Amino acid sequence: MATDPREAPGVVVYAGVSSDPIDVPSAWDAVETESTGAVVTFGGIVRNHDGGRAVVRLAYSAHPTADARMGELAAEVAARHPGTRLWAAHRIGDLAVGDPALVAAAASAHRAEAFDACRDLVEAVKHGVPVWKEQHFEDGDTEWVGIG
Repeated sequence: MATDPREAPGVVVYAGVSSDPIDVPSAWDAVETESTGAVVTFGGIVRNHDGGRAVVRLAYSAHPTADARMGELAAEVAARHPGTRLWAAHRIGDLAVGDPALVAAAASAHRAEAFDACRDLVEAVKHGVPVWKEQHFEDGDTEWVGIG
């Protein structure tokens, strides 16, 4: 007799911060299983503008504890969302317009749980992982975001 997967603890398949490019399809592949009825993904992509100014690239920096903190936060999200499988990666270093900076995926038997878990995971990463970005504008100016 099969048990309800929503009763099983959530699982973190991967959570990390790296200078390596993010392989977006691997997020989906990592969380999907034969019991998965829904996979929700999020991609935070470097855009070409901010506040009415043209952005040409971003440079992400991270505290040495960022990778460990990302794992801790993902585990907390998994604990809040039983029956989910979670995956999240945040990139550091120089990124061009169009590059993925943050990718997250959540899978569960049902869509509502996958949506909720993915949103929770993204918000936890955005607000809790010590990663900062320096925006480089077309006019040569730069601006730090997330410091303070």
